[in-house]
Amino acid sequence: MYKTLKSITKSIVPKQLIRKYKASLREVVYLFYKGNNYACNLCQAKLKTFLTLSNNDLLCPRCGSLPRTRRLYQIIKSKELLQGSILHFSPPLSLHKKIKEHPNIQYISSDFENEFIADVKYDVTKIPVKKETFDLFIAYHILEHIEADATAMKELFRITKKEGFGLIQTPFKKGEIYENANIKTPAARLKHFGQQDHVRIYSVNGLKKRLQTAGFKVEELIFSEKAENPYGFKATETVLLVRKPLI
Repeated sequence: MYKTLKSITKSIVPKQLIRKYKASLREVVYLFYKGNNYACNLCQAKLKTFLTLSNNDLLCPRCGSLPRTRRLYQIIKSKELLQGSILHFSPPLSLHKKIKEHPNIQYISSDFENEFIADVKYDVTKIPVKKETFDLFIAYHILEHIEADATAMKELFRITKKEGFGLIQTPFKKGEIYENANIKTPAARLKHFGQQDHVRIYSVNGLKKRLQTAGFKVEELIFSEKAENPYGFKATETVLLVRKPLI
């Protein structure tokens, strides 16, 4: 039902109006999913079920959060990272709104491709701020889009305060990083990297090494859940928590 409503809405309603009234539309859809089996830790929705997408991700029908977004918020809360100054690249709307609610933080959201609601438009390879500006940066599913990823990592290191943190995730594969600079067309990138605007597929160890080369200390956060869990998290998931050392 949700997919049908979404398709009809897109075909007859201008994009600007969809953005403006998306929250209201979702509240209507949410009425059909209310229950006590699951919960969204972002919007606090109580659900009888999540919405299952074509890739098997579980979408919250109320706020639109994905499993990785709900996990990210859980990490931020459990690690007590909601403090000081935060730079968030391409933030999902559900998490953008949730972080904005928290007092006593300076939160800047950035989106370079105008696909997300954001405060600024920063190129991650050339961030126009002074060094050591942010206590935390969030770069979720960003680096696989960036050809000059080493430059981006150096910039992230530069703008992070000493003893500051970063949370990074990309799609991961086993083995080594797979990249080929000669693969440039959207069709070829879809075939080789899984998405038209991806330029590589990282391995966990490969990404860790590149981040360490940039100067970060890297901690690998590995999560394992039952397939049926209350917050609709993925059964297995890896996130990299990086820290800029004091010296």
